[in-house]
Amino acid sequence: MNIQGISALVTGGASGLGFATATRLAAAGAHVVIVDLPAANGDAAAAKIGGGARFVAADITDTDALNAAFDDAAQDGALRAVVHCAARGGPMRILDKEDNPNSLELFAEVVRVNVVGTFNVIRLGAARMAKAAPINGERGAFVLTASVAAFEGQIGQMPYAASKASVHGMTIVAARDLATRGIRVCTIAPGIFDTPMLGRLPENVKASLGASVPFPARLGEADEYAALAIHIIENAMLNGETIRLDGALRMAPR
Repeated sequence: MNIQGISALVTGGASGLGFATATRLAAAGAHVVIVDLPAANGDAAAAKIGGGARFVAADITDTDALNAAFDDAAQDGALRAVVHCAARGGPMRILDKEDNPNSLELFAEVVRVNVVGTFNVIRLGAARMAKAAPINGERGAFVLTASVAAFEGQIGQMPYAASKASVHGMTIVAARDLATRGIRVCTIAPGIFDTPMLGRLPENVKASLGASVPFPARLGEADEYAALAIHIIENAMLNGETIRLDGALRMAPR
C-alpha cells in the first residue's frame, strides 16, 4: 500500500511506539490522527509530529469515544491504516506473599484494556475500511502490538502475558476473517524497548536489561518499531503474522 495521502489512525500515539509510528506515517505523507487517553499531552504530540496530525482523546474500550476518533480520521478520506499501540501493564503474581490469591480485579482490568480494547479497535476500524474502494485489491491494514511476553512471560507478568498472548492469537483469526474485504492484519511483538513504560527505571537497570539482548545488546528504539510498522503497511504479502522484534531475546523466568 502506498502511504502517501492515506488516512491513518494510531492508538497510544501521544508517546512511545505510537508517537514514533505516527511521526513516520506523517513524514511519508499520511493524514494521521493519534488517539490516546484524555490525560495524555496529545495536542503537543500532534504538533510535534507535524504534517497536520491531530489528536483525539479516547479510551480504546469506550465505543462512542473511539467511534468519534475514527470519524475524525475519515475527514481526510477513507481509512487505510490502523496501528494499535495503546495498552497497559499490571505486574502481579498469582499468590501474594501470604499465599493468598491475588487480585482478580487487576487481572480483569489488564485484559479489558489489552484484549477487549484491541478487539474494539479492530471491529470499529474494519467497519470503516470495508466501505473503502479497493486500491490494487487492498482496502487497508492493521498493525497490532503484542510483546515477547506473549511467548515467554516472566514471573509476575500473568495479566500482561495473558493479554498479549491473546493479541497474538487474534492475529491470524482477524486476518482470515477480514481477507475477503481486502484487509490485512499483522502484529509486532517487541522485546525490551526504551519507552515511557521503562522510563521510571534507573539508568543502570535499563543498561542491564539492554545487555541481556543477544544482538544488538541494547534496548530497542521506538523508531525501530515504527519502521517495521510502516513496512507491514506497505508490503501486501505480510498478513496474519506476529513478528518478533527483539534482537533474538528470549526472556528468562525473572
